Amino acid sequence: MYALVDYLGKQFKIEPGVEVKVPLISGKVGEKVTLDKVLYFDDDKKKIIGEPFIKGMSLDAKIVSHGRERKIIVFKMKRRKGYQKKQGHRQNYSVIVVDKVEKKVAPNKTKPATAKKTVTKSKTKATVKKTTVVKKTDEKKKG
Repeated sequence: MYALVDYLGKQFKIEPGVEVKVPLISGKVGEKVTLDKVLYFDDDKKKIIGEPFIKGMSLDAKIVSHGRERKIIVFKMKRRKGYQKKQGHRQNYSVIVVDKVEKKVAPNKTKPATAKKTVTKSKTKATVKKTTVVKKTDEKKKG
């Protein structure tokens, strides 16, 4: 059983009991997190595809730890110009473990039958007179 989840614009394959490294989640270690943007779910019996997300499905996860990735070096250079720039970057992350997959089924609410409202438009039309303006041109003055 696994699910594809969208978190902060990135997609992760999540299985129950498996640790997953995701971008930093603001919260303390041990807090519960709910991932509700489930794109795809497969439980070996049936497969559910969201449009774009599966309505009512969410994953309950627990934050295990926080950390920082290895440093990457960003080096920029323009040849023959004397321009060199070296920067380092470390990305923060959180490690989560999914406890359970839960599909929240909303109670089937049927709308009560209501009387249709009939709207009648009055057929009074304002008549607009079109007036045309005739522009008289002066005869050319011969001088």
